[in-house]
Amino acid sequence: MYIMNRLAHTFCLVVCLCGLTVEMARAADFGGVFLFSSFRRNGQDGLHLAYSRDGYHWTALNNDKPYLAPQIGEKEKLMRDPFILPGPDGTFHLVWTTGWQDKKGIGYARSKDLVHWSEQKAIPVMANEPKARNCWAPELFYDDVKKQFLIFWSTTIPGRFPETDSTGDNGYNHRIYYCTTKDFETFSPTKLLFDGGFNVIDATMLKANGKYYLIVKDETAKPVKKNLRIAVGDNPEGPFANVSEPFTISWVEGPSVAKIGDDYIVYFDHYARPQYYGAMKSKDLKTWQDVSKEMSFPPDTRHGAAFRVSEEVLTKLLSAEPVK
Repeated sequence: MYIMNRLAHTFCLVVCLCGLTVEMARAADFGGVFLFSSFRRNGQDGLHLAYSRDGYHWTALNNDKPYLAPQIGEKEKLMRDPFILPGPDGTFHLVWTTGWQDKKGIGYARSKDLVHWSEQKAIPVMANEPKARNCWAPELFYDDVKKQFLIFWSTTIPGRFPETDSTGDNGYNHRIYYCTTKDFETFSPTKLLFDGGFNVIDATMLKANGKYYLIVKDETAKPVKKNLRIAVGDNPEGPFANVSEPFTISWVEGPSVAKIGDDYIVYFDHYARPQYYGAMKSKDLKTWQDVSKEMSFPPDTRHGAAFRVSEEVLTKLLSAEPVK
C-alpha cells in the first residue's frame, strides 16, 4: 500500500510538473504577455481587460471592473466588441461598436498605458451611405508596407446585395467594409473589403506565410450557419478569395487570432447556451483542433480580442490604482 501511494503521489507530481512545463513553454514561446479586451452583458459598462502568460488561462484585471465607460453613441451608449491594437509608436488604439443601430460610425480612443484614455470620438465611416443600418464589430490592422492602419467593420446596406437579402436575421445582410488612416484624424473613402457571396460579420485579420488571412463569421441564418470561415489575400486591402469551409461549430462569433509557438489560436465567443469562450488550434490554418476545454476566461467574457504587450505594460496595469 505504501508503494502504491508513493507511486500515485509521484504520478500526480509528474502530471502537475508537465502541465506547468507546458504553460511555461507556451509563455516562453512568444515573450511578454497577452492581454484580452472584452465586454460584459450588453456592453453598457465599458472596456474590460484580462491577461495571460500562455494564451490559455486568462485572469481579469482591475477586479473585472471596466477601464473605460462608453460616452458616445447615436441612440445607446455602448462599448461592444472592443478591439485594441498597439501602434508602432507604442500607442494603443481602441475601436468599438457604439450601438446596435448606430448607422454612421464607430467609437475610437487612444491610450499610452491602457488606464488613461483620450476623449472618445465617433469616426463616421458610413456617413456617405444614408441607407446603412449599422456599423458592427470594427477592428484594426496595421499595414507595415504602406505604414497605415486599416479600419474594417460589418454593415448592412438594404438592397445592395439582393441575392442574400433573405438569409439573415431581421433583414440584416452584412458585408465587410474598410477605410485607411495614418493618424486617426483623416480617413480614406470607405470601400468594400470582402464579399464572399454570403451574409458576413466579425472579421479579423492575420498576416502569415506571406499572405493575409481574413477570418469571418458566416452570419447566414437561413439555413443556419453562424460559424467561422477563412478567406486569403495577397494584400490587406484584398481581394480575398479561396473561402474555406467552416472550421467551427455553429453559434460562434467574434474571432480573434494569436500565434503561440507553432500554433495559431482562434478564440471565439460561443454565444448560444451554454455561453462560453472557446478556441480552435491549427499549425497550418487549414486543419483545426477544438481546444475550448483547455481555455479559462473570466465569467461572461464577450466578443474580445487578444493582443501582445510587454511585461512593463502588464506591471503598470497590475500596480495601477483600481479604476472605479
